[in-house]
Amino acid sequence: MTPPDTIDSVVLTVGNSMMGDDGAGPLLAELMSRSPVAGWTVINGGSTPENVVHQVRALHPARVVVVDAADMSLAPGEIRLIDPQQIADMFIMSTHNLPLSFVIDQLSEDVAEVWFVGIQPDVVAFYFPMTEKVTAAVNTVLQRLSDWHGDGGFPWLVADDES
Repeated sequence: MTPPDTIDSVVLTVGNSMMGDDGAGPLLAELMSRSPVAGWTVINGGSTPENVVHQVRALHPARVVVVDAADMSLAPGEIRLIDPQQIADMFIMSTHNLPLSFVIDQLSEDVAEVWFVGIQPDVVAFYFPMTEKVTAAVNTVLQRLSDWHGDGGFPWLVADDES
């Protein structure tokens, strides 16, 4: 019996595109669907990423990068890596059914590297457009994927970042 095919990396995007800057993840998924990034597969988890964990697991990736808007008390459009162990302890704005810590814990059972990239939103409200700073942040994440090494080169969220 041959081992299952594995892929290099998966981007799991999270968010609601009808809620302004909370649509950062879905925008990244849309951009990657239009212009795929070599070595990466994108899965849009929308507002219920727990419903697509099985799809990510079925791909047997070596790495998963979860991208979502996260209220980190930073300037709009700031990007930070957040330690998965901190997610459950922090108050992170969420429009999702289950906490992202649950999704990340589930993925970590099967995937060697799981990263959480948070983008600081400005406006999260129904039917508002995404702000320019968050759109620019999504494009920054997209550009970094093609040459991702280690932690992708993003700064980590530390206690000093928070107000």
